[in-house]
Amino acid sequence: MEKQTGNFQEGIHTPDFWERYRERLLPAAVIADRFRETESLDGVWRYGIDQYDSCLRNRWFEERETDGDGRALPLDYSFDHWDTIRVPSCWNLHSEKLFLYEGSVVYTRKFSYRSRGEQRVFLKFGGANYRAAVFVNQSYLGLHQGGSTPFYVEVTGLLQAENRLLVVVNNTRRRGGVPADNTDWFNYGGLYRGVELIRLPGAFIRSFSAGLEPDGRFNRIYARVGIDGARDGVAILKIPELGLAAEIRVKDGQGAVSLPAAPELWSPGHPKLYDVSVEFGSDKLTERIGFREIRAEGREILLNGKSIFLKGVCAHEESVTNGKSVTEEEIRENYALAKEMNCNFMRLAHYPHSEAAARIADEAGILLWAEIPVYWAIEFDDPAVYADAENQLTALIARDINRASVILWSVGNENADTDARLAFMGALADKARALDGTRLISAACLVDHEKLEITDRLAEKIDVIGINEYYGWYDPDFSKLPRMFANSQPQKPVIISEFGADAKAGHHGPREEMYSEEFQLAVYEKQLETLSAIDYVKGISPWIFFDFRCPRRLHFMQNHYNLKGLLSADKQHRKLAFYAMQRFYGRD
Repeated sequence: MEKQTGNFQEGIHTPDFWERYRERLLPAAVIADRFRETESLDGVWRYGIDQYDSCLRNRWFEERETDGDGRALPLDYSFDHWDTIRVPSCWNLHSEKLFLYEGSVVYTRKFSYRSRGEQRVFLKFGGANYRAAVFVNQSYLGLHQGGSTPFYVEVTGLLQAENRLLVVVNNTRRRGGVPADNTDWFNYGGLYRGVELIRLPGAFIRSFSAGLEPDGRFNRIYARVGIDGARDGVAILKIPELGLAAEIRVKDGQGAVSLPAAPELWSPGHPKLYDVSVEFGSDKLTERIGFREIRAEGREILLNGKSIFLKGVCAHEESVTNGKSVTEEEIRENYALAKEMNCNFMRLAHYPHSEAAARIADEAGILLWAEIPVYWAIEFDDPAVYADAENQLTALIARDINRASVILWSVGNENADTDARLAFMGALADKARALDGTRLISAACLVDHEKLEITDRLAEKIDVIGINEYYGWYDPDFSKLPRMFANSQPQKPVIISEFGADAKAGHHGPREEMYSEEFQLAVYEKQLETLSAIDYVKGISPWIFFDFRCPRRLHFMQNHYNLKGLLSADKQHRKLAFYAMQRFYGRD
């Protein structure tokens, strides 16, 4: 490193100022917090658009208002006089000048704290897109990467009667990110999920999972706990409705137990949930858990030992009003509309959706495909990029481990079949299986358009092969679809994870007129006729449930929207293809 000269000034001469913050990356250390008593820090925050990252470059968070001799310094910020913004929300929809903004925004608020006897205190951030540097009372606590997974920061011993919380959120698309710089959705920014304060004892339950033993007999329930702050002890598991109460011996911070039980099995038609609790010392955690088994056998997908066809649809985390900061009411609306279309399945593309999505799906009886954004052209040969992807996968699995609705972990979407990609995504599949051996692993793959065949080498590493194909739209030669199926004999179940065509809601014309609802309907009818004849296709999730914002869509009909939705963006208009899927899924 070149020696610094006497006139070196860190704030203007350091080229990679992010490097100092990357030295303290926050891991996927999720805390099981369902039904815990937490304190919301949502509401009115102050914000400043920091296009040149002056806060990070010049360490504004240190709030140095005087020099070493006590003389006042000129400041380029005034935190408590900035404009206000609502948290959670996407900044793009807060102000017209922020709609297409990519860069850093500094969020700050003050909050009071009084101890209630707790020994540990954490801040939880539900989601901040894509990077977030967190500061409390002039102290830097860490950098989180991964715009859609939650992260936790311990603030034990740092809090005072009055505190300043400052978060620098940056949504810049980066070549070395996960996702990378080229995606097919709108690049929202902000603290778009909730911020909470969590008070805990010195030894607390960090992780807890319970489910059916995956042995096909449906007569035993396992439970596992991970304890933070203690190595040995005894946890108490209770499932009152099943008359279960058992000790879990904890050694080196981990414990597990397997018990005979006869629970009613969870399914889309019978989404039965049980109250489950676990206690360790003074800490207690409660959950609502459905017990079911999902597995693949040959070309079949089996739910509770019975073959199931996944009648699905893809969906982005998006709304006209709230962008990526969807509300629980909007999630419930999505599932109600999916059920109107006779769906039992939804692919949550292309990143982890709100944790409320899986929780509500448990209640509604919707099966889910959950995904991390290993999307398109990732830097597969960069170990730091792999670490980012694995961290997001680990956090997603830890967060949703108890959700009966989640049956598939997906490790990526539409990636070229290279050696580097095979090693990268194969390792992710292995990681997912090591973290959770009770669910299926998948990925949305592409057809080999030269061989016209399902030949992706990643198929050897996953349980269910997802296939994205757009015959009739991006490839107008629809005859290739039946030829592709004839050329392919996968020995695993296949989900057609995407197909579709754009249609402007309410625009009608001949079946040959692109962007008309009739053209979209014709594509769907041909797709469904072909797909229904393929015995190894065990699920379908057309692209996509409703139209969504996308800056790359520049056709005059699109107007910066992807129009492949079966519904309009506001979900008020059902396109003709919606009814085609409703009829198809409603058969038998």
